[in-house]
Amino acid sequence: MDKQFRAFDPHQVLLLPPSLDDWLPEGHLARFVADLVDQALDLSPLLADYTEKRGYPPYDPRLIVRLLIYGYTTGVRSSRAIERKCVDDVAFRFLAADQAPDYRSIARFRRRHLDALAGLFLQSLHLAQKLGMVKMGRVALDGTKLEANASKHKAMSYGRLVDKEERVEAEVAELEAKARTLLADAEAIDAAEDERFGPDGKEADLPAELDRREKRLAWLQAARAQIEAEAADKARRHAEDKERRRQARAGSSNEQAVIDAGQKAAAKARPKPKGQANFTDPDSRIMKNSDGAYIQAYNAQAVVDEAHQILTAADVTTNASDALNYTAMLDQCSQNTGTHPKQALVDAGYCSETNLEAAKDRQLACGTDTFMATGRLGHDEQVPPAPRGRIPKNATLKERMARKLRTKPGRKAYSRRKAIVEPVFGQIMTCQNGRQLLLRGEDGARGEWRLLAACRNLRKIFRHVGTAGLAAAIA
Repeated sequence: MDKQFRAFDPHQVLLLPPSLDDWLPEGHLARFVADLVDQALDLSPLLADYTEKRGYPPYDPRLIVRLLIYGYTTGVRSSRAIERKCVDDVAFRFLAADQAPDYRSIARFRRRHLDALAGLFLQSLHLAQKLGMVKMGRVALDGTKLEANASKHKAMSYGRLVDKEERVEAEVAELEAKARTLLADAEAIDAAEDERFGPDGKEADLPAELDRREKRLAWLQAARAQIEAEAADKARRHAEDKERRRQARAGSSNEQAVIDAGQKAAAKARPKPKGQANFTDPDSRIMKNSDGAYIQAYNAQAVVDEAHQILTAADVTTNASDALNYTAMLDQCSQNTGTHPKQALVDAGYCSETNLEAAKDRQLACGTDTFMATGRLGHDEQVPPAPRGRIPKNATLKERMARKLRTKPGRKAYSRRKAIVEPVFGQIMTCQNGRQLLLRGEDGARGEWRLLAACRNLRKIFRHVGTAGLAAAIA
């Protein structure tokens, strides 16, 4: 055949070792992550944890941090998936310097250093500020439901739990009575069973069965105590808030009366029969997601700056309602950035009398003008224009806020809310595969959400300045 092809020899032996620098093109995300970890991030909280000199040398923390940041940025979050990528994927092999840590090492590192990894969120935010990507003119606050690493079918309602606990207690008592009966004449029974079944044989393993039932009873009792404690705490907070508002209307202040009202309400509190606890992840809760389905989940909160969609605050709560997070999230945003936003856009999920009062106080104290929806609009429904004339003197805070959003500046400002925060959640769910959490417990969920938020910020920085811009910012 006359046609000539380029030389191709799969069995060619490399006479010189390959250079890792030749594996990836310039401007690749993996190069950005490598420079970020090696030069920009402060890993001293991680390194400070290694004080023991004995034992086999562990992997360099920079190696694992590189893999985790790149994995959480590109949607490869499972430790087993990262281990496979260190063999199959050029970018991961580049970051790991052609090493392949096993999934146990990666998973243990993530769990051991979760607080330090979550702290990368603040470092990513400060780096974005240094690059001029955070303006704090207008921010949007919103929440999204993250699926917990637990099945909702492993949850039990309070009413069923009490009934099940009583039945298991009866079973335990029956087994204990049976065990006492068998132990009454232990030597005679042992001799008879040895003769019948042999020295190693057994007819019924009562101690193991009893131990299993007692463990199950302990789980049920712990779940019941958790539900009762949550009901008491909810009643206490509601009573204290009610007493404070009563005193505010009366123009008085008595903190002891507030405490007494809370304690009295907590003592009388009784859980609702449908209140649930999960045996796999007790901190997670049954929540309704945006599709209307009920899932075992955590409520992830975020504050996003308008200029470059940088997350300025991130947290996780176990309460399905967003209303409890308005003040805490905006306070965290101001603390993280060192400044207060000029405008804050929040949806109707945060609307409550307490938050409307807090928004009024925040504007006076910090200058943050809050636009809070007082009700949900239907699909394609437009906000009607504000009525003409002065606002009535007896108008409530909710009525004043509704009228504020119906003004021309109010409609213009609030129309930006979805464009600021919704794309951030969408990109975390799809590009970073962040719809479901891998770690259990509230602390694990919070740490993983902040790591996801940090990687989202770092990806925006990469898109904005690239590797060359990062080097200039570091210099």
